[in-house]
Amino acid sequence: MLAIASLPLSVLYGVAYGFYLLLAYVVRYRHRVVVQNLRKSFPEKSETEIARLAQQFYLHFSQVIVETLKLATLSGEELRRRVIFRNPEVLERHFAKGRTVLGLSSHAGNWEWVLTSGAVWLSAHVDGVYKPLSNVFFENYMYRLRTRTGAGLIPMRDTLRDMIKRKGETRVISLLSDQAAGPEDRPYWTTFMHQEAGFYTSAERLATRFNCPVVYVSIHRVRRGHYEVVLSDLYDGSTPIPPDSYPITESFVQHLEQTIRENPVAYLWTHRRWKHKRPVAPIAN
Repeated sequence: MLAIASLPLSVLYGVAYGFYLLLAYVVRYRHRVVVQNLRKSFPEKSETEIARLAQQFYLHFSQVIVETLKLATLSGEELRRRVIFRNPEVLERHFAKGRTVLGLSSHAGNWEWVLTSGAVWLSAHVDGVYKPLSNVFFENYMYRLRTRTGAGLIPMRDTLRDMIKRKGETRVISLLSDQAAGPEDRPYWTTFMHQEAGFYTSAERLATRFNCPVVYVSIHRVRRGHYEVVLSDLYDGSTPIPPDSYPITESFVQHLEQTIRENPVAYLWTHRRWKHKRPVAPIAN
């Protein structure tokens, strides 16, 4: 893989076009899921428009694959040039107060480049919460890619333990908060892209327990191989949150919808985001 990663990005994008043809037209990778997700998320669009979005998504997805492989050889300087943090001061003012900040991001743009570029852009340490892969080879490979610029990784199951152990440390903890939470996760249910969806509520639990500010991390693709990150405050880390209330998560959902609508092609439509259904309450006799 290192030999592939050593190729110039201009060459790798040619490889990505081959991936695109394979995924979109030969293998038709999760094609039904992609089209169904797009149809339900954009009911106002025609079938022709949905088909065009699906094709454009597969091309973007293929380019993200080779961009992720390229992380093995990208220097911190080049990564900083390709991923621009437009307003890092949103995080830096929290760091100046010695705060731990929760950064809520999503599978939009190139989420792998955002974590690694954050490590070269920001003055404080950057940790990403992630779900380890079951395949040992790919787990070790992705771990090296994600940490080579100085970012750290926290297995999802160890998040609370890590925050207790490192309480008060100045850093940002990045969470990909758009993943599907099942009924067993006690999710917050809301409308997301015209559909009911369950979201993890770890943002509220961790922010209130550790008095952490929360920031939304929006990833925009500017052009091929170039992205910008825009940060927005969601929670100041001190305002009381009433029990059974999820203002942070709801604000995250609203911000994420805006990000997706600005560039639908750049979201991860292969993910079965709406596979879980809200439990139906039993009818009282």
